[in-house]
Amino acid sequence: MLQTEKHYVQWHDQDTPQQTRWLSESKQPPPAKIVLVDDQTTADHAYRLACEGNSLVWRGDFHNARQLLQAMTRRIERTAQRRASKAAKSNKPAAEAKQMPNLFHQQRHSQAQRASILSRLLLQLDAGYVSRLRRAPELSAACTAAFGELDEPCLISLRDVQGALGAAQWRAKGVAIADLDLSIYPHYGVFAPTRHEYVQLLLQAPLPPVHDVAFDIGTGTGLLAIILAQRGVPQIIATDLNPRALTCAQDNLQRLGLTTVQLQSADLFPLASPPANLIVCNPPWLPAKPSSPLEYAVYDANSAMLRGFLQGVSQHLAPQGEVWLILSDLAEHLQLRSREQLLGWIADAGLLVKYRLDTPAKHGRSQDETDPLFAARSAEVTSLWCLQVTE
Repeated sequence: MLQTEKHYVQWHDQDTPQQTRWLSESKQPPPAKIVLVDDQTTADHAYRLACEGNSLVWRGDFHNARQLLQAMTRRIERTAQRRASKAAKSNKPAAEAKQMPNLFHQQRHSQAQRASILSRLLLQLDAGYVSRLRRAPELSAACTAAFGELDEPCLISLRDVQGALGAAQWRAKGVAIADLDLSIYPHYGVFAPTRHEYVQLLLQAPLPPVHDVAFDIGTGTGLLAIILAQRGVPQIIATDLNPRALTCAQDNLQRLGLTTVQLQSADLFPLASPPANLIVCNPPWLPAKPSSPLEYAVYDANSAMLRGFLQGVSQHLAPQGEVWLILSDLAEHLQLRSREQLLGWIADAGLLVKYRLDTPAKHGRSQDETDPLFAARSAEVTSLWCLQVTE
């Protein structure tokens, strides 16, 4: 939701002093230098200004602002391609195992720079997220759903506004989950299950002989809890620390008429609950620091959530209960974490591997040979690890 601490930006618009609320979903600092741009501003000039650290307040047609952002994106991509080509010619070939972590971190750095530059194209909105720009769409509903109520004018990145509009479309249309013959409706700030190879794994895995209580740790949209409910688990407790995720999961459960799932705000495990016969978790797959709220579903700094889950899960598991850990091995192919480390954490937690179900990556990036990380992505396997407490 909106930042609890309010920040304001002071600047001049044609010699008229302005003070406007600053909003940034990605927690970008308030702009220090502001330049007014409009339909006459070329993409080259806008790109140069943004690279120099200026924030660009748009004063033209709304659709032209979107086109300008696209043109700036193309310039960033061309610059990145030139640098990659130059680096490939100047650097001596290195072993792929040593190259891969560097490639990953370089790509993350480039993505952060790209986001920083593109986030400098700003819109000035009136209270209620109303835009005065020509051909501006209705923004109020989407922005209010994403950022909360706003009773004063603001400056906000066009990219944040586009994110809110895109999230509103996803929330209206849903994401089809073919294996379940249903759709999941993501909310803004909640990671959408566009990759769902693991759904078939959850459908294939045999339920424990006793499965009257199950936990879904880090529920997100509620998809795993929904699968367990559809498989007949009579009592499910789904946890998450993200208020948006809990609201999103509740929405999806209500749409499906599922009443057997209880949602709880908790750090990992439910509070004051009986032990579970089955505990499922689909933690972030890559051990890296998130740079935005949405990235918390993808990146887990130092594998903190994964290790915390493994260390604590046995205390919440009923005798003969099972743990289903959904995890990709992409981190292993990127040389960010080894299989030996993972198996060591499992053993250190007093757990053993009962069985493992695997499925290859099917998403588009695993087929994109132009991706610098193609070697890792094309080899990726997603697994359901069935774990039990060591006897």
